[in-house]
Amino acid sequence: MNLIQLENVRKQFGDFTAVADLSFSIEKGSIYGLLGPNGAGKTTTLRMIMDIIAPDSGKITYSENRQIKNFLDRIGYLPEERGLYRKMKVWDVVLFIAELKGMPKREAVGEIEKWLEKMQLSEWGNKRINELSKGMAQKIQFITTVLHSPELIILDEPFSGLDPINMTLLKDMMLDLRDKGATIIFSTHVMEQVEKLCDRICLIHQGSILLEGELRAIKQSFGKSSVEIEYIGSIEPIRDSQWVQDCNDFGQYAEIKMKTPEDYRPFLRELVDKKVDVTRFELMEPTLHDIFVRSVEAHGGTVQDAE
Repeated sequence: MNLIQLENVRKQFGDFTAVADLSFSIEKGSIYGLLGPNGAGKTTTLRMIMDIIAPDSGKITYSENRQIKNFLDRIGYLPEERGLYRKMKVWDVVLFIAELKGMPKREAVGEIEKWLEKMQLSEWGNKRINELSKGMAQKIQFITTVLHSPELIILDEPFSGLDPINMTLLKDMMLDLRDKGATIIFSTHVMEQVEKLCDRICLIHQGSILLEGELRAIKQSFGKSSVEIEYIGSIEPIRDSQWVQDCNDFGQYAEIKMKTPEDYRPFLRELVDKKVDVTRFELMEPTLHDIFVRSVEAHGGTVQDAE
């Protein structure tokens, strides 16, 4: 069952079209990746989903045909621009936001204790926000986003400012929330995170959809155009191969991008003919980062835009 469905949603600001006829649906209990270069229309789309701004045309519907005014308290939103009251203590600011979301104080207090412990911040509850590190403040803002058990959680660059240990902690929290039935919209530039977490993705560029669907199917549709090899000695003889578009050599291991997915066969023969001592040869699906860049470039964007 879908939690949200967008049908031909369009938004203009003067003569500028921020979003052009977007249509996609998000299943309950899934992690959905909303991707795109800067200025693609991601933030505008998220703001329309939350009814901060209204579409000029098209329709956004919620499960069981609920009106947005009856759904807003069931949304948790972590914006890219963080916004906690810096002079307030951690406990006070989290409780204040919980009550804004309609949580009774008694219930909120119990949940705050649980979440501070989960996020390894129990001893920081009486500190002011401006005494926290950037990563700690980020985790507090995540708590304010999910404390009221929202059905829909919107996370815009949630890993920003976190070290690898806390990135893993936050990732585990996201998966746990999904497993408990929450639906998550995840917007980020870090394709590796999307690749590991998302069930489906929507890639938009200049307000229009370039790719949308199940992540696994999208990757398969691009074919296996990359090769990983391990070797002994040197790969100098094949550096200028006519079949190779790019070669990233690490000494005894190389990542090689073919010009077309079919070029791996003649390339393998060339390795044999030129007596390159290969101990492993493996075809690889393109990474989501490669798909992202290739798709944007194919529609007039640049690598800098995509990244």
